[in-house]
Amino acid sequence: MKIRFSKMHGLGNDFVVIDAVRQEIRLTPAQARWLADRHFGVGCDQILVVEKADRTDVDFRYRIFNADGGEVEQCGNGARCFVRFVHEQGLSAQRRIRVATLSGIIAPCLEANGEISVDMGAPVFTPAEIPFRSDSADIVQPLQVGDRQVDITAVSMGNPHAVQVVNDIASAPVERDGPLIESHPRFPRRVNAGFMQVLDRHAIRLRVYERGTGETLACGTGACAAVVAGIRLGLLDSPVQVTTHGGDLRIAWEGGISPVIMTGPAVTVFTGELELLN
Repeated sequence: MKIRFSKMHGLGNDFVVIDAVRQEIRLTPAQARWLADRHFGVGCDQILVVEKADRTDVDFRYRIFNADGGEVEQCGNGARCFVRFVHEQGLSAQRRIRVATLSGIIAPCLEANGEISVDMGAPVFTPAEIPFRSDSADIVQPLQVGDRQVDITAVSMGNPHAVQVVNDIASAPVERDGPLIESHPRFPRRVNAGFMQVLDRHAIRLRVYERGTGETLACGTGACAAVVAGIRLGLLDSPVQVTTHGGDLRIAWEGGISPVIMTGPAVTVFTGELELLN
């Protein structure tokens, strides 16, 4: 079966985006892993599937598959690519659209300057809702990682994140600690591990080890999680520029139950057609 797709990226966090509105497709985990493979498939961090809305209060449904084939709840950089995709493919002419995801509804918007802003909803700090096993609701939580203890802030942006503050992002133990935090038993659905260096009250540098993928050049929900954690810790003030290996995002949050607004670019690299393996 042949499928049409677009290869896209948001700050180097790259995606295979598939139109499942005008073509019939149901990805298996094995097919997702093959598409994501950088040697035998197209190559990407995640696969995004654009589907028809299955409820009356949204314009589309949006599904996200990690490189390991597992389906996940949310992806900030993917949300921006989603908007660019539906406009370029003629699926919608609306600048602001409402999209249903596994974690709820998001509202991305194509701005006049070509950048894309996304209402990511309010962050969640309640441990059971992240989910994170803890008897305390403290914003700083100790986490045993190997033979060391680190301090993290657990937060959900539709998907779970464990954010820690580091002195120098370049020397942060992302490769060593990232896999240990990702699969930590206190996070029953695994977790994205964020390493944040505070530059000033409106700027940070960030690296994220994403569950099911590994370290990526940028992580949109990770940027949102890091900023809201930094604001709750009293280290940052909104808005905040987040510098990743792939480029910069702008994150704004007024606190409480107000939504986190993420703004940044989304780029189409190429479009193609391939035979999907059974």
